[in-house]
Amino acid sequence: MFDSQFIPCMLIRGGTSKGVYFLSRDLPDEPTLRDQMLIKIMGSGDVQQINGIGGGTTLTSKVGIISPSPASGVDLDYLFAQVGVEEQVVDTKPSCGNILSGVLAFAVEKGLIQLDETSTTVRVRNLNTDTIIEVTAETPNRTLRFDGSTSIDGVPGTASPVLLNFLDVGGAKTGRLFPTGYTTETILGFTVSCVDAAVPMVHIAAHELGINGDECKQDIDNNRPLLEKVEAIRLIAGERMGLGDVSGSVIPKVAILSAPKQGGTITSRYLVPHNCHASHAVTGAICVGAAALIDNTITHQLASLTNDSAVCIEHPSGKIEVKIALIPGGEEPIIAQAALVRTARPLFKGEVFIG
Repeated sequence: MFDSQFIPCMLIRGGTSKGVYFLSRDLPDEPTLRDQMLIKIMGSGDVQQINGIGGGTTLTSKVGIISPSPASGVDLDYLFAQVGVEEQVVDTKPSCGNILSGVLAFAVEKGLIQLDETSTTVRVRNLNTDTIIEVTAETPNRTLRFDGSTSIDGVPGTASPVLLNFLDVGGAKTGRLFPTGYTTETILGFTVSCVDAAVPMVHIAAHELGINGDECKQDIDNNRPLLEKVEAIRLIAGERMGLGDVSGSVIPKVAILSAPKQGGTITSRYLVPHNCHASHAVTGAICVGAAALIDNTITHQLASLTNDSAVCIEHPSGKIEVKIALIPGGEEPIIAQAALVRTARPLFKGEVFIG
C-alpha cells in the first residue's frame, strides 16, 4: 500500500482549528512509522512548515485519523495527533474537540456513515482518551449541510452548527477528575488546581502570576518570564498528576484564569502549552467549565456563576459556552455530559505527496 507516493486526505476547518484528516488504513499501523510520515507531510522542523501542508501554528498543525469502529454501539474511531511545528514531534496523548467537529464531514465523504433525513448523530470513540462523544449535524434530505447562521468566536462568518456532546469525561486521561487528590494545592509557591476533565490541565489564577488575565495572545506570547514560570509549574504538576516527565508533551495544558470582564462566567487564557491559544480549545473549555462548577477549585473561586449549567468562558477572540451536567459523586463529582456547539468547513480533498 505504501509503495504509492501519494496518500488521500482532506483538509477541514474544525471549530477554531484546521487539520488534515486521513483514513487509518491509509497510514502505517506502526506508530513510529506513522508519526515519521505525519512529520514529513506537515513539514515539521521549520517555523513556516514551508515544505509541508502544516499551517505554521499549533492550531493548524493537527491531524485526525478516522476509521470505522469495531466497538459495540460506536460508529467511528478518532485518533488525534498534534504535530509539532518547529519540533519534529507527534503527540497523541491529548485530544482535540475542534478537530473532532470535522470528523462527520470526513466520514460522509469517505462513505463511513449513512445520513438521516433531517439531522444525524454519530457516536465517536476518541482513542486518545477512550471516551465517547456524540456528534450531531444538520442533514436535510440526507445531505450534510455546511452553510447556516451559527457563528463561533475566532472564525469569520457563519455556518451550520455541529453539536458535540462529550460523555463521562472526568478523569479522561488519568482516571481521576482530580488526579493528585486535591482540588487546590501549592506548586512553587503558587496555588493551583490540577483537573482532568476531557484533558488534563493546570489552572492558575492570573493575579498570582502578576498579570490581569485579559491580556491579548501577543502580550502573553512575548512575556518570556511568565511562560518560563508557567512551564516550571506545569512540569511539576505533570509529575504529580501521574503523567511522568511532560517536558516533551503538550499535556497537561494550562489555563490562566481571572474573573469575567465581558459578562461571561470566567476569563481564560489557554496555553497550548508554550504559547497562548488564539481563542480556546474545546476540551480545555470543558475542563475549565467543569472546574468552575466545583467548590474549592481555583476556577470556582474566580467564576461568576448563575443558577444554570452553562459556563461562558471569555478568551482572546471572544467567548465559548459549554453546558455541563454535573452529578455529585462519592469521592469526586461525575461529569455526565459536556455539550458545545462548533462549526466545520471542508477546504480541500485530494492526495498528499509523501515521496
